[in-house]
Amino acid sequence: MPSPDLAFRAHDHARCAASALHAAQTLCAARNLRLTPARARVLEILLEAHRALGAYEILERLREDGQPAQPPVAYRALNFLCENGLAHRIERLNAFVACVDPQAEHDAAFLICRRCDRVAESPRDQDAGHLGAAAADAGFAIERTVVEALGLCPDCQGGQP
Repeated sequence: MPSPDLAFRAHDHARCAASALHAAQTLCAARNLRLTPARARVLEILLEAHRALGAYEILERLREDGQPAQPPVAYRALNFLCENGLAHRIERLNAFVACVDPQAEHDAAFLICRRCDRVAESPRDQDAGHLGAAAADAGFAIERTVVEALGLCPDCQGGQP
């Protein structure tokens, strides 16, 4: 998995997005999934920035592209992307980000800047830490966890809280 600070530091973003899109296309082909043009475009929109985007922001971008932009189009595409590990839903923001490592099944933790909404994805072992131990003690099988840490990214730390 790429370094979690990638979203918060300067890098060749066009290359980063192109690489992620290629990985998604390869993954879909290997899993015999249909990455339709609408799904691919929604993923591209998510990849264009390392910040969380709401469905209506995505719809606006589709409209700007001259594409059909009815809410079901965006929601169906987002559901497909999330169900197949190509994107994640950020619960706190009711928004979505592209997955940084869609080839690997994983739970992730999210570092969310409360000022600019940039999101960094970090690997997370669901069996690690106190939650895993408490679940094991209770005989509970964790199927999914959501960890979202709210704070300030390096760029936003210099300003007011």
